[in-house]
Amino acid sequence: MSTLALTGCRLADDFVRTHPPLSDQWEHEHGVLLRGLMDLYAATGKQAYLDFALNSLDPLIDADGNIQGYRMDRYEMDDIISGRAVLSLYRHTGDEKYKKAAQLLRRQFDTHPRASFGNFLHKKTFPDILFIDSIYMGMPFLAEYETLLGDGDVQTALDNIFTAYRYNHKPDTGLMIHGYDAKRTEVWADPDTGNSATYWGRGMGWYTVGLIEVLDYVPEDDARRPEALRMLTGLLRSVLHYQDADGVWHQVLDQAGRPGNYPEASASAMFTYALIKAVNKGYLSPFFAKDARRAWQGLLKTFVVERDGHLVLTGTCASGGLGVKDYRDGSFDSYACEATRDNDLKGVGVLMMATAQIDKLPKE
Repeated sequence: MSTLALTGCRLADDFVRTHPPLSDQWEHEHGVLLRGLMDLYAATGKQAYLDFALNSLDPLIDADGNIQGYRMDRYEMDDIISGRAVLSLYRHTGDEKYKKAAQLLRRQFDTHPRASFGNFLHKKTFPDILFIDSIYMGMPFLAEYETLLGDGDVQTALDNIFTAYRYNHKPDTGLMIHGYDAKRTEVWADPDTGNSATYWGRGMGWYTVGLIEVLDYVPEDDARRPEALRMLTGLLRSVLHYQDADGVWHQVLDQAGRPGNYPEASASAMFTYALIKAVNKGYLSPFFAKDARRAWQGLLKTFVVERDGHLVLTGTCASGGLGVKDYRDGSFDSYACEATRDNDLKGVGVLMMATAQIDKLPKE
């Protein structure tokens, strides 16, 4: 590991040494953290990372692949993301119970409700609504599963990605808006477009990372691969326009200087990861390595602090969304009022993913 990666590795080391295994529930935030840890294990071979993932998931999955705390009939896309760590454990251990658990999660897609425009619902309680969070929560698992254990068909994952782009991408900013309501019945939905009003940093981060992860499984000769790459590179070029002077991004992406807005760690980690990986994979030219490196350095300098001898990631929005909780109306204030949390798993997990990529970045 280079000096660039050392801080990320030390934060991961401190986390697995001081945090109990994530074996208390089947939860999407756990899935984000565990996938990041498995990426870091693949990059470093450090046994402590694999052990933490095993100690987290092994108690939740029985020999037949049944998952404690998972209910398919909830039909929540958030329940799928932990399946990526399950697939990683199957690859690294060969234990059939992880294969069976992955097959169980894959079956959810066979009956998961869809919106009128074709995409899987984020939750069955949100009919005809599209949240771009869903792209990361479900589509990378689906594409990875089909490649590893299925028939290699990634078209359903691409369908969901392309449809979300069609409804939620805004050409004037180049950014992705958080929500779309086909029926225009939600308070947050614009009566003309059906879209919400605010560019939430982590929402666009979920979409961007979901897209670049799915591209890992799209064959080179796939007819839609060039357009997916164009979408990705366009999003990354656009998001660089909203990077602040410290190299990071804000809770509300396009209003960094507005009172009440704040630098936000998970969105910053997501864009940093996507930039680094896009350069490493050749999706962006090596010219952008300096932008990726600046984002990485800004992420560490702005959000990583030392407390009581341990590194801590600060500044991650604990929760954000539209509707539901106290009815979030999609306004600037409804996002800017959200509290931050230290060592939030959503931020730490993606920082681990970026750490696993940073050493591959071309030298200046």
